[in-house]
Parts: sequence; structure tokens; C-alpha cells
Amino acid sequence: MKRQVSWLAWIFYIIGALYFIVPLFGTAVFSLQKRRGEYSFAAYTDAFADPRFLETFLFSNVMAVFTILASLVLIVPTAFWVHLRMPKWRSVVEFVTLMPFVIPAIVLVFGFIKLYSKPVTLFGITVFPSLTTSNLSTNVLLVFGYTVLALPYMYRAVDNGLRAMDVTSLTEAAQSLGAGWFTILWRVIMPNLRSALLSGALLTFAIVVGELTIASFLARPAFGPYLALLGNHRAYEPAALTIVTFALTWVAMGLIDLVTRGSRSSTVAGAR
Repeated sequence: MKRQVSWLAWIFYIIGALYFIVPLFGTAVFSLQKRRGEYSFAAYTDAFADPRFLETFLFSNVMAVFTILASLVLIVPTAFWVHLRMPKWRSVVEFVTLMPFVIPAIVLVFGFIKLYSKPVTLFGITVFPSLTTSNLSTNVLLVFGYTVLALPYMYRAVDNGLRAMDVTSLTEAAQSLGAGWFTILWRVIMPNLRSALLSGALLTFAIVVGELTIASFLARPAFGPYLALLGNHRAYEPAALTIVTFALTWVAMGLIDLVTRGSRSSTVAGAR
């Protein structure tokens, strides 16, 4: 019976692997066929030669870094406080973090444009100015939108990391040594969340680099709209860039695995 279950598991594993590998293999082969009758990297060369590629890719990477930082500032203290002082509110916070799955990105960006395209006033006093009047303020609004989209993934990563540790004991031990709240978060909680934070950061990076809707409606030079526009005029270059971004994602995953492997081994050694 166990052997039958093992064979079934391997069958489903192979089917799942083929489901992901076959389309990627087809895309890779297609990206090498720009020159008829031979395989070449002409599509990759032409894609990299386009100055808009580097411009949009760097812009999306910068936005991803700011989104990750904004997500950490928002989520880590919130999740920490919920685990420490308000465990009964955990279900409410989890429900709020799942809202981006319910509200489409196009609804979110239209709400942003409707609300933040003009100054917000309260009793005749301007609370904050319009966020669509300059490139800098629009970029800030774009980071806000990306933070909302990444909220379910980053919060789940941080929440799982906090569940794996004894938050109350660590906090009380740090407080007994005279540590303040900032010191507890920075020097006690954050190092223990390294693996979870790296996982959440990777997911956030993947979301930001491939996002299309919010960047398009805010008219920002992001990589997602550039890739979509390139696909309307060319066939091979978008396939090549898709393979490149996928390879970069796997490189990032490999780096995260190397970093977290060291943290896991140190944790086991400490436990012994």
C-alpha cells in the first residue's frame, strides 16, 4: 500500500513539474528562433540593446526595493503587536490582508486616481496635496499600490515566521534586560524573521517586476507595461525577456536558500 501511494505521489509530482516546465521550455525554444533555420540569441541581443529595457527594468527594481521597505515597516510591527498583545484580532487582520485578492488591481488604481488626483481637504484645510502632479509623488502612489498588492504574501510570510518562535518569551527577556520596543524589533525579532522576510521580499519583488495594471494607469515607465507593449509589436523579444526574468527569479531563490540554510543550521545548533 505504501509503495502504491509513493508511486502515485511521484506521478502527480511529474505531472505538476511538466505543467510548469513544458511551457517554459517552449518559450525558451521560441526565443531562440528569430533567425529562420537556426538557433541564435538574436532576440536576447536585440532586447538588451533597447535602452527602454534597462530603463524600465531598473525602475521596477527600484520600486520593488521601496515596496519591500514599506511593507516591512507596515507589516512587521503590526504582526508583532498582534501576536504579542492582540491575538484575538488575528483573524480580523488576516481578513484585511486578504482583501487584495478580492479587490482587482484595476479597481484599486481607479480608486487611487479618483482620490489622490486632487488635494484632500478637511474642513477647508488641505490634509495632503495631489499625488499625481509630479513624477516623484506618482512614484510614491505607485509604491502604495504595490504595497497593497504584496500585503497578503508579505503578511503570511511574517506571520508564519512569528508563529515559529516564542514571541512573548523573547520580548519579556529583552525587556528584562532594558531593551526598548525599537531594540526588540530590530535586534531580537527581525534576526529571527530573516528567512520569512527573505521569502516575503522575493514574492514582493516578483509581483512588482511583473505588475501591469497599476503602472499602466499611472503612466509609469515600469517593466510590466514595457513588456506588454513590446509584445504588441514583436514576437521573439518578449519571450526572451520572459526567460531572463524567470532566470533572475530562480537566482534570487537560490540566494535566499543559501542564506536561510545558514540561519536554519545556526538555529539547530543553538537548540542543541
